[in-house]
Amino acid sequence: MTNLDFAGLRETRAANPGRLSSVYAARRQRPLIQGDGRLFIVAADHPARGALAVNGNETAMADRYVLLERLAIALENPKVDGVLGTPDIIDDLALLGLLDDKIVVGSMNRGGIRGASFEMDDRYTGYDIESIVRDRLDFAKNLVRINHEDAGTLETLEATAFAVSDAAAAGIPIMLEPFISKWVNNKIVNDLSTDAVILSVAIAAGLGNSSAQSWLKLPVVPEMERVMASTTLPTLLLGGDPVGDADETFSTWENALNLPGVRGLVVGRSMLYPHDGDVAGAIATAAGMVHPN
Repeated sequence: MTNLDFAGLRETRAANPGRLSSVYAARRQRPLIQGDGRLFIVAADHPARGALAVNGNETAMADRYVLLERLAIALENPKVDGVLGTPDIIDDLALLGLLDDKIVVGSMNRGGIRGASFEMDDRYTGYDIESIVRDRLDFAKNLVRINHEDAGTLETLEATAFAVSDAAAAGIPIMLEPFISKWVNNKIVNDLSTDAVILSVAIAAGLGNSSAQSWLKLPVVPEMERVMASTTLPTLLLGGDPVGDADETFSTWENALNLPGVRGLVVGRSMLYPHDGDVAGAIATAAGMVHPN
């Protein structure tokens, strides 16, 4: 993607940062739901939480120019409905002219830095609803990790409840990504058992003074039909890193996409940094599962 104007991007950031407001004001928006009613979103909010590793490479996402090139490749695919990121990444994509006719999702809480002693106190250090409205973004997203043994969870839950309430008042859909988590050898581990995911759904869905704009972003786990029976909220599947055989993982995603209430898929590092380096191919495979026609 040598046609990306990185020199112009750097110059604008230094000499004319106010241009961002006019870029966002002029961005062509699209309806959230159109066509087959499904969404395929590419996520790139990992770096702001200190999560740079992909496929065993601890600094895979450290090069911002490589990340932007890979996001540009993904966004070129017409079956990619949008992108999820923190303000720094979304601003870069906006200044590069890559966000027209795409759903733009603002990531809100990145304060739970990966590996930190305070990781469970996942404060809201990115977008808030006011700034999402300011920039005419389309969707909000937050991470809701629930650890019964860590008091930091309480502040995260309270802040998330306020964010859900603010989103409902502003008419902004908000994507809740809940997990039951625990400390294991000084690291946070998410419980991906079916019952744990169902419990996380029950807790997250009840946050805020209205669920009118609430969506869920959930991992694909065994007995996914039981998970989807636990909520009426529209749900996007979390396409995590394939474990074991990639074809088997894709088949699991495809089966889950056919469950009632599932509205699409959110993928991140695994598709932007595939083992074979073929970003366009990986994105096309996942996009074809969400939008087969």
